[in-house]
Amino acid sequence: MKISAAVARAPHEPLTIEDVELDDPRPNEARVRMVASGVCHTDAIVRDQVYPTPLPAVLGHEGAGIVEAVGSSVTTVSVGDPVLLSAAYCGTCTRCRRGEMAYCENLFACDFGGRRADGSTAFSNGEEVISSHFFGQSSFASYSNVVEESLIKIPSDVPLNIVAPLGCGIQTGAGAVLNELRPEPGSSLVILGAGAVGAAAVMAGAVAHCGSIIAVDIHDSRLELARELGATETINTKHVNLTDELMRLTDGQGADYILDTTARPDVMRQAADAIAHRGTFGLVGAAAPGTEVSFEVGLSLVKGWTFKTIVQGSSVPQVFIPQLIDLWRSGHFPFDKLVRHYEFADINSGFEDSASGATIKPVLVY
Repeated sequence: MKISAAVARAPHEPLTIEDVELDDPRPNEARVRMVASGVCHTDAIVRDQVYPTPLPAVLGHEGAGIVEAVGSSVTTVSVGDPVLLSAAYCGTCTRCRRGEMAYCENLFACDFGGRRADGSTAFSNGEEVISSHFFGQSSFASYSNVVEESLIKIPSDVPLNIVAPLGCGIQTGAGAVLNELRPEPGSSLVILGAGAVGAAAVMAGAVAHCGSIIAVDIHDSRLELARELGATETINTKHVNLTDELMRLTDGQGADYILDTTARPDVMRQAADAIAHRGTFGLVGAAAPGTEVSFEVGLSLVKGWTFKTIVQGSSVPQVFIPQLIDLWRSGHFPFDKLVRHYEFADINSGFEDSASGATIKPVLVY
């Protein structure tokens, strides 16, 4: 069938809205009519080939829509169901079998490969092959064939244009805190970067009853919003030394938990120098392959601190996303304050506003 899609054709170039052909869903797929999709930093870095999904490609991995057809082996959704879309995983590797889908051993093939396991793609334009199945979904399209692992059925009264970004960025920030770091009530939590992922982490810190939640950024507007969402302190690193300010705000004890969303080695190093004894430093920011960070391991050896990388909030999307929706409905997770809507035709404006900081979480509406 003919559909409309935003196609990434070259690094650092705007996406182009094109009419392309969508093939029939495979037995393990559902055809979803998109209602909304978040725009995520990961879309931008793949467009720019930091991660090498083959171009041309239909990106998008925070989709939300309505199921219009299901393959013969799909059992978790039916025609007419409202669904949220999240990352794909193989379901058969050791990590998936252990319930650790975020660390699927076949993650790059499932989410970034641009092809089904049989080498086919869902999108084409005449003889031209266009990469599909980005995060199992490729949601920058009016319709897409989505693997069952990426589907999360949600209640029919939940507004799809609001909850769409839960599929990746918001889930990542909140899950990193609630599923992986698991800070104790009263502990100190530092969030490096107050964009969508960082703002979600701030809200999760409030849910976890952290004693102090310190948001770090270079944009005063983001820091002001972070306070509204639950941050007890903020630091603008344009004006102060990060290490010194963290030590001051923690009464010289250092931070119990630090979560980095920036993937900037200089910022990470300064923050790590202010980690507490037995503290934990988590990284969710996506850096280019080969990026290195230097940490002091002489004097800090006696601290017994931990550094860990965290993917997708260490969540099982089908379990964690409904929990986030419940927290939102109860007023404890007001992530909708981050959202600004854009028409699908204005997708490149969403990318630009996200990059400049003008919008924290762009959400496309179809």
